[in-house]
Amino acid sequence: MSWLEPHILSNLVTLGLLAGLVFAARVVRAQRLWREAAVELWRRRRFAILVVGVYLLIGLADSVSWTGGVPDDAVGVLPNAPLSVLDRAFLDSREASYSAPFAAVEFYGGDALRHPGGHPLGTDILGRDVFYLSLKGARVALLIGGLTSLIAIPLALLFGVCAGYFGGRFDDFVFFLISTMASMPSLLLLIALIMVMGRSTFSVCIALAVTGWVGFCRLTRAETLKLRELDYIQAARALGVSEAKIIFRHILPNLAHLIVITFVLMFSGLVLSEAVLSWLGIGVDGSWGQMIDGARDELSRQPVVWWNIAAAGSALFGLILAVNSVGDAVRDVLDPRTARES
Repeated sequence: MSWLEPHILSNLVTLGLLAGLVFAARVVRAQRLWREAAVELWRRRRFAILVVGVYLLIGLADSVSWTGGVPDDAVGVLPNAPLSVLDRAFLDSREASYSAPFAAVEFYGGDALRHPGGHPLGTDILGRDVFYLSLKGARVALLIGGLTSLIAIPLALLFGVCAGYFGGRFDDFVFFLISTMASMPSLLLLIALIMVMGRSTFSVCIALAVTGWVGFCRLTRAETLKLRELDYIQAARALGVSEAKIIFRHILPNLAHLIVITFVLMFSGLVLSEAVLSWLGIGVDGSWGQMIDGARDELSRQPVVWWNIAAAGSALFGLILAVNSVGDAVRDVLDPRTARES
């Protein structure tokens, strides 16, 4: 059925994520504490937030796609293939082979290019614009970091909060589970999961989430053990409030700052993990890690083809630096101890 086609599904997921962002923005705006935190965050890290916003816009432009509207003489485009907004912006950018940044002729042979001076970051061995490939890598990085965090954090909350609040045999089971997971070499487990499930983007996200939820689970378990002993929790129990309402009304709101901080800090680690997997040959197609892996042999050429690895490395560095800068500010804003010091 047409509504199950991959590009239709991608459009629906993008629409759902945009709706989630709008809902989150309305929640932040409605509550004074979160609104003041957002204003302070903007004041401290305005430039980094704008950089992250640019990456998000690029990822959005590569997520919305549709068929049709493609010239018959388009180079390297399959008929009736769904193309995103970003694909259509670089529809006629293909060359024959390597070309240096802003070059007018090919890197090898010296033949004239179809678009002289039109490639600010040059082209790769297949003639694809490197600037275009670097922009497409933003969507993969955002999916790896964002989707994996959205899987790992709820999983860690489920086990960590229930283990810390209810205790007993369930706490023993969760503690045994996280101890077992922590004792396994995470890289080997990650490789094994990807080889079993395949190298698709979703499979890599699942594998990273399975190996990345343990640390936050320990943190939420310890925090819940502390929260459940506070006076207002004991008073709620004495008044007959159900366990589920106590968890959703008292425990989870007090873990909100940890959830936000963990999401931001986990994001950068996951993107770097995918780059390591690409170096091992099991990464995601179209990622910056795959571009860096493919550029290894190019550094041994004479003259050196340097622009592929420079473009991918710079794009990866820019996103990680911006996200880490925002995460550092989020921690300072939401942590009462650092807020008092500032």
